[in-house]
Amino acid sequence: MSHLIHRSLRSDPPLAVSGQGIWLRDAAGRAVIDGSGGAAVACLGHGHPRVLAAMRAQMERLCYAHTSLYSCESAEALADKLVGHAPGGLTHAYFVSSGSEGSEAALKLARQYFLEIGQPQRQRVIARRQSYHGNTLGALAAGGNAMRRAPYAPLLAEAFSHVSACYPYRGQEAGESEADYVARLAAELEAEFQRLGPDTVMAFMAETVVGATLGCVAAPEGYFRAVREICDRHGALLILDEVMCGMGRTGTLHAWEQEGVAPDIQVIAKGLGGGYQPIGGILATGRVVAALRDGSGGFKHGHTYQAHPMACAAALAVQQVIEEAGLVAHVARRGAQLEAALVERLGNHAHVGEIRGRGLFLAVELVADRAGRTPFEPGLALHERVRDAALARGLACYPMNGTIDGRLGDHAILAPPYIVTEDEVAMIAERFCGAVEDAVASALREAALA
Repeated sequence: MSHLIHRSLRSDPPLAVSGQGIWLRDAAGRAVIDGSGGAAVACLGHGHPRVLAAMRAQMERLCYAHTSLYSCESAEALADKLVGHAPGGLTHAYFVSSGSEGSEAALKLARQYFLEIGQPQRQRVIARRQSYHGNTLGALAAGGNAMRRAPYAPLLAEAFSHVSACYPYRGQEAGESEADYVARLAAELEAEFQRLGPDTVMAFMAETVVGATLGCVAAPEGYFRAVREICDRHGALLILDEVMCGMGRTGTLHAWEQEGVAPDIQVIAKGLGGGYQPIGGILATGRVVAALRDGSGGFKHGHTYQAHPMACAAALAVQQVIEEAGLVAHVARRGAQLEAALVERLGNHAHVGEIRGRGLFLAVELVADRAGRTPFEPGLALHERVRDAALARGLACYPMNGTIDGRLGDHAILAPPYIVTEDEVAMIAERFCGAVEDAVASALREAALA
């Protein structure tokens, strides 16, 4: 047995030994399509020569310098690349080593902002149930992932409260229009502001397109505009978590571009560096940063590896390739192709409840009864069956359970690298659809024997 603490302590995973393009190869020589980019991370696939060259060049110049003494060229250039043109009013960047660290930084920045402008009573954050903002304690408390929160509930701060997920497939009532559903969710958020006291709320935090917890759930038209209006009316900040759905994944560089709003603070990570180095971060508006600059003069937060030269060099190269190769538009095209292929094969499947998502960020929710939207019994572990069936067909996907409430519900995500070709999309769809059919058939056989 391995001396590493793996995700499962009952069996060791296979060893990945190489990767090229959209393919991974294990120690046994087996090649598998990385159909989910790991956890929607490997946006340029594996072994991209431009990124590797940038990393080698940075390594030869400077591997590390502590930010209490120095800045570095790669971090400055990456910040210029991301916010030099002030997208949506975002003017400053802060780089850390993961999405969880990014969420922690966003929460701390929001709190310090209100201290700096003389509103210390603002210490509450509203987020959504069945959301995910990271695994560190602050990020976990902000998130509404019931399954991940449960073991650590006694350690989680009480500064966070949660409203309903924006989850039309299960939340929108029969006969309720999309506009009425949005209005109901907005009214619930308004009521939570009032319950807490509007002047005690510092932020509303949400994933622009919900990631692995719900499985690529995008909000209906007008939802985020309603949320933005409520935050503005009560003087709270809007924090959008785009760790998984951002940096081109949904067919625009930022997922919020499709919503008609911009955040005060944005969390980014996975598609920022494409897995070539650990990196995450936050993007913040000028007014938030100006409050700190004109007040205490600094952000009272820091990490040893923040703005790491190697990580920033890799991320800069990733972002340059995405722009120069026109990959965001390519994501939109290939995403439409993948969605169409999934709908054609699985759209009328008796155990596929919904196919959803945007760009190359798509999920299939599986149900025991399509008409009643009844989930499979958790004991059948359908998500694991999908994973194993896909691997047997030479495809890695990203399945999850607990979709509905942390215990019930199964879905599987496809989030292939942005470089995927038309033929490769067809191959991914074929293998994934076959895996879903195999997994469901296996689960139904076991259920019939029980």
